[in-house]
Amino acid sequence: MINTYTFDKETWIDIDHGTPEEIHSIMDTYDIHPFVAKELTSTTLKPRIEFHDGYIYCILHFPTYKHTHSPNNKNQEVDFIIGKNMLITARYDTIDAIHAFAKTLEVKEILDNDHHSKKHHSLLIGMLRGLYRSVFEELEYMEDVTEDITSRIFKGEEKQMVVSISEITRTLLEFKKVTDLHREVLESLHHHGRELFGETFETDMELIILEYLKINTTIKSNLEILRELRETNNSILTAKQNEIIKNLTVMGFVILPLNLIAWIFAMRTEGGMPFTTNPYGFWIVILIMIIASTATMAFAKYKKWL
Repeated sequence: MINTYTFDKETWIDIDHGTPEEIHSIMDTYDIHPFVAKELTSTTLKPRIEFHDGYIYCILHFPTYKHTHSPNNKNQEVDFIIGKNMLITARYDTIDAIHAFAKTLEVKEILDNDHHSKKHHSLLIGMLRGLYRSVFEELEYMEDVTEDITSRIFKGEEKQMVVSISEITRTLLEFKKVTDLHREVLESLHHHGRELFGETFETDMELIILEYLKINTTIKSNLEILRELRETNNSILTAKQNEIIKNLTVMGFVILPLNLIAWIFAMRTEGGMPFTTNPYGFWIVILIMIIASTATMAFAKYKKWL
């Protein structure tokens, strides 16, 4: 499906799961290289950027966590063909940020507070800022998840939180792996885009790079927090395990004299065994055991083992 939008003398063609026929018509209309047109028919594993006569072709992937529409693929790809007064995007999934951006254009609203009126590439800059803002919102949601994990750790659920910490850390590492690949593409757009589109484009790209750097810093900060949280959780688990082992050891220490007494009176020897003829012999032995265990417990408490 192809949707076309016009804003401030710029044209945006959005290809959503485009068919070969639709992409071929775009190729003919805007003089797109056949190799580039072929790339628009399927997803690509890694981002890249190419410079052609009159336009730039680049691919970026944007990671998702909460707002994903494909559980098996949380990296949403957007292909950009950037011309002087034209922007073509191709996507293979429902991307909330692009959908919201299209709605904004439909009602002719201002893109954001520092919208560049009467300048080229306001569509591209506005869209990229929306996409990076969406990634930042995903990171904010993960920060809320991290705070919930922290709260539950100190409520005594540290054992259950081991898996939760590992899952959120894995997601953040995936975000880092995907967004780290953006740096080369953005820097190439920043430096080489000036040759095609002038100084204004270079200045606009600096805003996008700042958005990217904010995301990159946030991911690293959250990973550091999770690393500290994992160490804290492991320390609490270790402390509790040590406490359990200590209690079991003390219990063994308390039971040891009882076992010794029981073993002595279980020996089958001829004569000399006390209380064997006493009608209250059994209760006397039980009383000796109680006294011995009480004395052992008192000694353990005196030593602060309990």
